[in-house]
Amino acid sequence: MEVSTAQAPRRTGDAEETWNTLRELGKKESFDELDDLFRRGGTPSGLDGPTDGMLVVPSMGSIRTPFVKTVSSVWMPWLGKRFFAAEQRGDNRFRQSVRLPAKLLWPSYSTRPNGQERTAFDFVTRVEAGGLDPDVQVMVIDYAPVETNPDRLIRRIRDEIVEVAPGTYLGKILHREDDGEYSSLGFFALRNPR
Repeated sequence: MEVSTAQAPRRTGDAEETWNTLRELGKKESFDELDDLFRRGGTPSGLDGPTDGMLVVPSMGSIRTPFVKTVSSVWMPWLGKRFFAAEQRGDNRFRQSVRLPAKLLWPSYSTRPNGQERTAFDFVTRVEAGGLDPDVQVMVIDYAPVETNPDRLIRRIRDEIVEVAPGTYLGKILHREDDGEYSSLGFFALRNPR
């Protein structure tokens, strides 16, 4: 299916079609189209409970991006996020297999069992202007205020999401630099479980 910005749904249409469109845009590394779709998205409201996740496309520099793409094509431990709307917080869902690699990367940090999954990297949520898109109201997923999160990398991440179709969300992964400015690390997507 040929995808163009004109065909990209905005808060309407079939959720499965939108999910597949996001996947195709990621495969093509269509950053401009993803950015346009993000900018046309709506502010999420009522997002509560577990969501399924997909890394759409990383953007981490010429050396790191191919490595991340290769590893994630073989092993993607991230499953999505959980939201607790009333408390304006949430966490990330992972496969059980994340336990050892997470311990190697962050020896003093522990993932938590949650049924057949593990959870980690708690966050707080709020609605405000986008870090790279100040004219777009986004749901911010902020890891910095949670002191138990690992300092290295995790607390510098700010995810932002918009709703691009009912129950389907496009997110930007942002990294907070030392000067307080943000750089993009790529796109991800969330959807209500099928």
